[in-house]
Amino acid sequence: MKKNIVLFVLFILPIVAYLFFASGIHSFAKLPTVTKNIPDFGNWKTIDGKELTLDDKITILGFPGADMLHNKGDAFNLNQKIYNKVREFKDFQLVMIVPIGVEDQTKQLKEELGRISDLSKWHYVFATPAEIRTYYKQLDLIGTLDQNVSTHNVFIVDKDRNLRGRKGMNKKGEDEYKEGYNTISAADLHNEMGDDIKIILAEYRLALKKNNADRKK
Repeated sequence: MKKNIVLFVLFILPIVAYLFFASGIHSFAKLPTVTKNIPDFGNWKTIDGKELTLDDKITILGFPGADMLHNKGDAFNLNQKIYNKVREFKDFQLVMIVPIGVEDQTKQLKEELGRISDLSKWHYVFATPAEIRTYYKQLDLIGTLDQNVSTHNVFIVDKDRNLRGRKGMNKKGEDEYKEGYNTISAADLHNEMGDDIKIILAEYRLALKKNNADRKK
């Protein structure tokens, strides 16, 4: 009896665990590109005058708009379900594009979030509403910004400034398209975005291992 238990723990349990975790990832081995080579931020700056770039960064990109405190639950969902789990990844950043004039709101929200999280990789850049709408149009998405230049969706951008999502056939053989992830929905963030972020990070980890192996040859 003890021998059977030992065999189960050593051989069967790891396989069951692998299948359990693997089932959480959808069928894409590499997360598809929705829009190639989206624009960088140009000379837009953070509240402390710092310029950011999408180049060589895995970025979560958002547009919380002019009334972000009203929708601050979205930020808390994103913070808990996604940001805290990946913020220690070396080349990761979260960037929110917001209209000039909401500086006080960003300070207040970061203060509240900062009580529960390290926000060193959580940034806000400021632009005019017209500039934000022009930039968003260049992302070539189905979704639109509302009157406050905001959307509840956030987006995944890779190191080459490609906006990534779900595009093609899923495990059920059904056509699937997903360009953003709804921050209102904790389930959407935890399940779908969580899976897709894992795929992106896995891509770069594998690429890093390959580059390291090639250098040793």
